[in-house]
Amino acid sequence: MLPHQPHQPLPHHLLPHSPKPLFALPHHDGSPLYVSTQAPALGDTVTVRLRIPTAFGDVATVRTRANPDREPRFEDARRLGGAGAPDHGYVWWAAELRVENPVHGYRFLLGMADGGHWWLNASGLHDIETLDSEDFKLVAHPAPPAWAATSVMYQVFPDRFARSAAAALRDAPDWAIPAEWDDAVDQLPPGRSHQFYGGDLDGIIEHLDHLERLGVTLIYLTPVFPGRSNHRYDAASFTEVDPQLGGDAALIRLVEAAHARGLRVIGDLTANHSGHGHEWFQAAHHTPAAPESAFYYWLDPEQRDYQSWLGVPELPKFNWASTELRRRFIDGPDSVVAKWLKPPFHLDGWRIDVANMTGRLGDEDLNAEVRQAIRRTMIEVNPDTILLGEFTNDASVDFQGDAWHGAMTYASFTRPLWSWLCRPDQVPSFFGLPLGSIPAHTGEQFHRAHTRFAAGFPWRTRLATMNALDTHDTARFRTHADADAVPVALGLSVTLPGIPVVFAGDEFGLTGVDGEHSRTPMPWSSAAEPPVAATIDLYASLIGLRRAHEALSTGGLRWLHVGDDALVYVRETGHESVLLLATRAAAEVTLPDWVLPVGGRVGELPPEAGTAVCTVSDTGVRLVATGASFTAWVLPGVTIAPDGPAVSPRGLAR
Repeated sequence: MLPHQPHQPLPHHLLPHSPKPLFALPHHDGSPLYVSTQAPALGDTVTVRLRIPTAFGDVATVRTRANPDREPRFEDARRLGGAGAPDHGYVWWAAELRVENPVHGYRFLLGMADGGHWWLNASGLHDIETLDSEDFKLVAHPAPPAWAATSVMYQVFPDRFARSAAAALRDAPDWAIPAEWDDAVDQLPPGRSHQFYGGDLDGIIEHLDHLERLGVTLIYLTPVFPGRSNHRYDAASFTEVDPQLGGDAALIRLVEAAHARGLRVIGDLTANHSGHGHEWFQAAHHTPAAPESAFYYWLDPEQRDYQSWLGVPELPKFNWASTELRRRFIDGPDSVVAKWLKPPFHLDGWRIDVANMTGRLGDEDLNAEVRQAIRRTMIEVNPDTILLGEFTNDASVDFQGDAWHGAMTYASFTRPLWSWLCRPDQVPSFFGLPLGSIPAHTGEQFHRAHTRFAAGFPWRTRLATMNALDTHDTARFRTHADADAVPVALGLSVTLPGIPVVFAGDEFGLTGVDGEHSRTPMPWSSAAEPPVAATIDLYASLIGLRRAHEALSTGGLRWLHVGDDALVYVRETGHESVLLLATRAAAEVTLPDWVLPVGGRVGELPPEAGTAVCTVSDTGVRLVATGASFTAWVLPGVTIAPDGPAVSPRGLAR
């Protein structure tokens, strides 16, 4: 081990409002290094730990501030290891919290020897009192499935993925504009929603080898129910699989084949609306006496006009005040939600479309009731299933662990990522923001945006939130990014907390200017072409990195440095640490030797992936990248100071 240099307190101006030096700031997150129990029950006592670099300064006291029943409560923490314990660059503190509410928030109050005070919460270090919404959180609601945090997701848009031989024998539906597999995607109406390539579920089965090669573990199917569009978000029924996809039997075959390979499969459900061709809507339209009338919002007594999603008449909005709608759709073992999770279909969960608007209209907000009912049904049928909700902006208020396990959101990862790595191209819309171009962010801005939007989530929600470069609703990342940015973006996706997402075709280097245009048929015949094969190999390599190291799925996250062109962070467990460097241009970063558990190594450390160089010497840890790159180094795990004799708040042994 290298000799430690004397630890000097940091100048005051570097602490709260500058991103540097992050490595010297106190740290806590929800991972096992810092929280003793990942799935507490009400009444449980949980140990929470805080890690403070000696370089931060002389900390005299640490207190936890919880807020049970909205009444603040402070408790003293104890210094681990005793007053005279060696610090190795860090001092550990610990305290016990009793979980008194289903979502039990807490933060830390640090008292300095010079009389100053600092607050630490999920958004970072603050010199003023902080918001309850950004507290760290212990969640006593039923836990997500254990496999959620370790998943790697692959999103399939069935019409464009693959077409089996059986698909050629089916007549195109009456609404469709048939297309050959190599035809260009039509960007103009009606082709945008009606161009029909005829991909089916058996076609997916024929390419499961490709998914295994990539290393993905979870297939997300966009809707498989019949509709009158190629995207099928306008469901005409929730009780059968579209015959154009092969019907119910094809879904059974797909899930069975996927499960046999260790892959899980989730479906996509539109809980906010149906299609205007849905049997429920057809029964109620112009028919006030129909039982299904209560399922929708009508704007006139004759039930001619109705509320729809964003004014799109093909998508009439559900009224979740209807008990009968709840019974048929989300409540209990005979509901739509339950049917597809049970034998013989065995789906492994749901992604809920437009989750942010579901149950909400004007002064009515039934969102919590709907999502909680969905999850209760899922637990009753199969608790080992995942529930993800689409939410295009700040999702934290709805994602506190009472139902949704994770968010399909763009605010915490996708938008900041594009702003840091993409060219500032002109765009008609930036993920729904009318900016006119892709905003250009520094690495510091990426870090600040990511931290701000992630701070409101409990830790376990962060672990199941989707880290997507793009989806079927967006332009493709490669459209606006240079080729050397792809490994950087993908590396961040697979190593930051959350579920990495590959939208089918990204690994082929596909482009698309908007959501519909990005729904390109998979160019299977190009897979062996050198540039495509290299991209597929890149995806397989970085996904393999993620799967080989548990720290990248469930370990803690500590940011060490952010600059204009470089991000340095580490994912940590007691068994291993993984040091990550992401750069968009040439960069050099030097860190003190005590920041990382390098285990006595001196010299150049071999990378697990990537091309940057890490050198350890008596002057510290030096990271050098010659251009855009993503590199990982695997290091020893973190040792927590032992829980020694009790220490008083002033550091004196009792």
